[in-house]
Amino acid sequence: MHALTWQKSTYSPDGSNCVYVAATPTGQVHLRESDDPKVTLITTPPRLGALIRTLKAHPTPRTT
Repeated sequence: MHALTWQKSTYSPDGSNCVYVAATPTGQVHLRESDDPKVTLITTPPRLGALIRTLKAHPTPRTT
């Protein structure tokens, strides 16, 4: 298995609560949050795209 190259999302603010993304040569997309970097979600580009489109279409109020 190769090492992942993590990239911070451009929508993540500076400091904490950042989302990181890494792609693999097999087409998988890995996601993790700065609060718990040991937990990684794995998906595909089409499924990630569907999630992003859904979140944009149905935004929820932010809670802090």
